[in-house]
Order: sequence, then structure tokens, then C-alpha cells
Amino acid sequence: MLSWSRKKEDVVGLKAPKKEKRVKKENRTQPPVEAPYVAPKLKIATKSPDKTVEIFDGMTLLDLSKQTGAYISTLQGILADLGEKVESEFDSINIDLAELVAMELGVNTRRMHTGEGTNEPRPAVVTVMGHVDHGKTSLLDALRQTSVAAKEAGGITQHIGAFVVEMPSGASITFLDTPGHAAFSAMRARGTAVTDIVVLVVAADDGVMPQTLEAMSHAKAANVPVVVAINKCDKSGADPERVRIQLGSEGLLLEDMGGDVQVVEISAVAKSGLDKLEEALLLQAEMMDLKARIDGPAQAFVVEARLDRGRGPLATAIVKSGTLVSGQHIVVGAEWGRIRSLRDTAGKITESAKPAMPVEIEGLRGLPRAGDDVVVVDSEERARMLSQGRKKKQEKDRLRKIDEGMADELEIKEETPERVEMPIIVKGDVQGSVQAVTDALRSLNSAQVFVNVVHVGVGPISQHDIDLAQACGAYIVGFNIRTPPIAITQAAARANIKVLLHKVIYHLLEEMGRAIVDKAPGTAETQVSGEAEVLNIFELKGRSKSKGPDIKIAGCRITDGHFSKSGTMRLLRSGDVVFEGPCSSLKRERQDAETIEKGNDCGLVIQDCDDFQVGDVIQCLEQVIRKPKFLSTQSGSVRIEC
Repeated sequence: MLSWSRKKEDVVGLKAPKKEKRVKKENRTQPPVEAPYVAPKLKIATKSPDKTVEIFDGMTLLDLSKQTGAYISTLQGILADLGEKVESEFDSINIDLAELVAMELGVNTRRMHTGEGTNEPRPAVVTVMGHVDHGKTSLLDALRQTSVAAKEAGGITQHIGAFVVEMPSGASITFLDTPGHAAFSAMRARGTAVTDIVVLVVAADDGVMPQTLEAMSHAKAANVPVVVAINKCDKSGADPERVRIQLGSEGLLLEDMGGDVQVVEISAVAKSGLDKLEEALLLQAEMMDLKARIDGPAQAFVVEARLDRGRGPLATAIVKSGTLVSGQHIVVGAEWGRIRSLRDTAGKITESAKPAMPVEIEGLRGLPRAGDDVVVVDSEERARMLSQGRKKKQEKDRLRKIDEGMADELEIKEETPERVEMPIIVKGDVQGSVQAVTDALRSLNSAQVFVNVVHVGVGPISQHDIDLAQACGAYIVGFNIRTPPIAITQAAARANIKVLLHKVIYHLLEEMGRAIVDKAPGTAETQVSGEAEVLNIFELKGRSKSKGPDIKIAGCRITDGHFSKSGTMRLLRSGDVVFEGPCSSLKRERQDAETIEKGNDCGLVIQDCDDFQVGDVIQCLEQVIRKPKFLSTQSGSVRIEC
């Protein structure tokens, strides 16, 4: 019987569970233990990576679902809200609907245009780049026989100009003139986005400079061929060979050194070598075999935008493919409109614009940004929907960036000192210049002054700008705009608002840099204002209780700087600090003195210190406020150093 019971226990599943010891629960009536409150850690929102999907005309709902990662039913619901009914996942939608759906999902889009249609040869779009004052505008001036350089303030090009140059051979080339100042690097980047060939202008007497290297990096990033034009070869200090060696050392493979980059020696002032430059550009364009689709809707890019008092918002665009026709509904960035008129570079009205042709578009409802793409749509309703969707997406992105910036500030708030705010209102002649000036001003941010651009706009200074500046205490910066009327000037003077008008970016940044330095609170630092050597020690004994205890007076001679009674005294012996404290008495020839200069004898008493010895050194320490410095480099870049 016993053996049977043991076997029974060995069988799996028949073994009885062991009884655990019962534990008495604690009395719940006891008060809870008091513990210190620990604040929960703030959850910092991580930066979500921007997802970009490629959309094209005729893509199916299934293609869009795969790229965005959304369900088919979700896409169908969004299309139903837009008034479009798509039943099957294999049904195709046009490119405008695809962009609206993607924006609703919070996804960035890149439009892929089809190359179907009649392809014909087109002129080359050439961007002229180089360092400040190396002769870019003078070269274009010589090529098109007009005087633009004389109209530019200070001889520096302030915004992009697009021109069509007719060559003696009958061929035409579209030129883009980009600014050379460091503040306009974004405009140079936009120039390479629409260009076919880059002409790198280098002065023979100056050589390779920082913005020359920057232009080379822009061209390399855009994968655009380069033709080097060594300018000012007629000057006495010209050394083209030195320029060739410098360019070769920077990685530019010149033809003289066995590479494929053409080099032409020219002089824009003497108009020599221009025919060779023309031949080099036409040869480069012929090797690239430039062709573009001329039929169908146009694809274009905005290179400049400005506000005209009589004609409203105007956008200068270069057509990449297709034909832009007057009367079409277009969406430019987040703005839309119907093309009222197209004007060529000579200011004449034209009905259509073909590839590589720069035109000025009139009829937009708002001012677009330089670099925006021009999209032709079927109807006004579709244009309005696309514009509203893009504005909504831009606002979402703006708010997300603000949230991310606030999260970053929370992380470093304890490390950085408090900064004073300097609000600024920026007005300019064209959109591209306004953006570049705004970026340049924001680069002057420092640990002590926060440059806050509260408003930007294109056009003259208005009463609205004065009211806004008065409300927030802002500076008004006008760049390349006309002088405001007397009523506006008087209103600004009454409100004590500073209005800065400039036509050259150098002068603008210098004046704003000085204003920022004046506004900065500065940092308190302790510095040695003077040194003295102890020559003798005097002791006052037997003083009454009302006058205080006995004191020791150090008889000194000031060997460097000056001594001030308000300063802190530091007693040094053999280079080591013995005592440090405030000065309770400073006299010269038995007369109280506030300040004593170098070379004079004096007697001083340091509070609570009586350990003087002959030969000791006493230093006078003063608190000074050190302001930041405004620094500008030869390349034109500026910064504030705290």
C-alpha cells in the first residue's frame, strides 16, 4: 500500500500541491509613511524625422498607400472629404490629389514630372558665382551691353537677376547673377537648383577666397559642371597661374592639369576674352545635350519675388519644362492665383514662356518665397484647395518646430544665463533679400542678446509697422527700399522707434551689430586695477572703545594702475593669497581719497586684517562689466563674441 502511494506521487499531475505557510497581513489602519515628493521628469518630445514621398500623375491608391504607410480605407476617407470618390485601390488619381492626401497625413511630397512629350533643344541656364567684388555683375554687364553694376549700391549685387543674353552666334543663354556676400548663401544655393552650368568668377589679383570655395561646394552638391572665368587679367597685379594652382589644390580638375574643367582668362572692364567664354559655355551646353519637354503643363521655379504698388505680388520664375501660358491657374508654394500677364526680361508682355525662359508672373493672391515651385492646375477650386492644404502643412511644421525648440530650451535652461530680447521688423524690396537679411540678423544671436525677428515684409515701411514696433519696442530695418514719407518718419520719431535704412548689407550688419552690443547686459568680471608694495607698517594703539579696536595701517607705494576705495583688496605674500577683503580706509597725505593713481604713496586699512609685513604686495580688485564684441571677417561673415 505504501509503495503504491509513492508511485502515485511520481505520476505527473497527481502530486498534491504543498500547503504554504499563512502570513498575517499588516494592519491597514496604520497611517502611510511620509516620503519626500519627487517631481516626475519632463518627457521631452523627440524630433520626428521628416518623411518625404515621391508622387506622380496617374499613381494608384495602392502606390500612395505603400509610400505613406496609410491604410487604403484611410486614403479613401480623405479623398471623400475632398469630394473625390475612389472605389478601387487600383484606380489612379492625379498629382494634385495625391499631394493633398499626403499633406493631410502630415507627409512631405516631391513631385515627379513625366518626361513624355516633344523634347526639343533648349538654351542653357548659367549661374555666375564668385566672391565679393570679383566682377560677376561687370561680366554680365559686358555680355549684355547694359549697365547694371552702376545701379547696384556699393557695386554689390543685392538680389538675383535673370537675363537672356543673345550671343553673336545666334544662340541664347539665360544668366543668373547671384550675390556674393556671405549673408546671401541661401540665394546662391537656390541659383544652383535651377542651373545647368556654373561660371566661377575668380579675380586674378585676389585669388581663391572663402565664397569662391562656397560656390564650388554649391556646384558640387548640385552636380553641375563648372567653367572657370579668371577676371581682371588686365590689372597690374594679376597672376592667373597662381589662381590655377589654388583651384587645383582645392580639388577642381582644370583642363590645363588633365581634368575636364574649362578655364578662360577674361577682363570684364576691357571686354577681352568674352568670345572665348561664350565658346566654352556653348561647348559645355552642346556636350550636355540639353533638351526639355515643350508641350503640356509647365514646371517652373521662383528665383525672386517682390511686391509692386500698382501690380501687386510679382514672381520671377524660370521654366524648367513645358509651356507656361497666360490665363492658367497656378499654385506657387503656398500661394495661388491666375496668371494675369507674363513679362520677359525686357519688360514686354508675352503670351507664353518656354523652357529656360525667365518671366515675371503677375496675378498671384499672395507673395511666394524664393525657391518655391510653380504648379499648373486645372481649375480655381483645385488651386485654392492646394494652397490651403500647403498653408495648413506649413503651419503644422512651424508649430512642431516651436515645440521642439521649447523642448531643447528646457534641456539647456539651467546652463545658459538669461538673455535680453531685441525685437526687429525687417522690410525689403524683394522676398529673397528679406529672407537673406533675416537669416543674417538671426546669426547675430548670442548668449546675452536674443535677436527676435517679429515681422518680415516686402515693400515700404507703413503705419502698421510703426504701430507694431511701438507695441513690442522693436527696431525697424529697411533694406534697399525707398525713404518712408515724412508722416511715417515723424510717427516713428514721436514713438522713439529706431528706423535703419540701408542699401548695402555690410553697413546694415555693422550698425545692427553695434546696437546689439549696446543692448547686451554684459558679464561681470573681476580684474586687477592696481598693485602696491608695502613699505612700512603703522599701528594705532590705545583707542577708546567708541572708536573701535587697535588697527594696522599699511604704508604703500602704488607700482601699477590705480587704487580705489570701493574695490576689494587682496594681500599677497611670496605669490600666495594671504587675505582678501574690502578697504575700510584709503588716505594720501592724511586726506581721505577715493582713487589714487600710480607712483603715489598711500596708507590703507583692510577690514579685519592686521597681518601685514614689509615687502607684501597688495592688489586692488574691481568689478567691471565686459560687453560682447562684434566681429566681421574678410569673407563678409559676422558674429557676436561674448
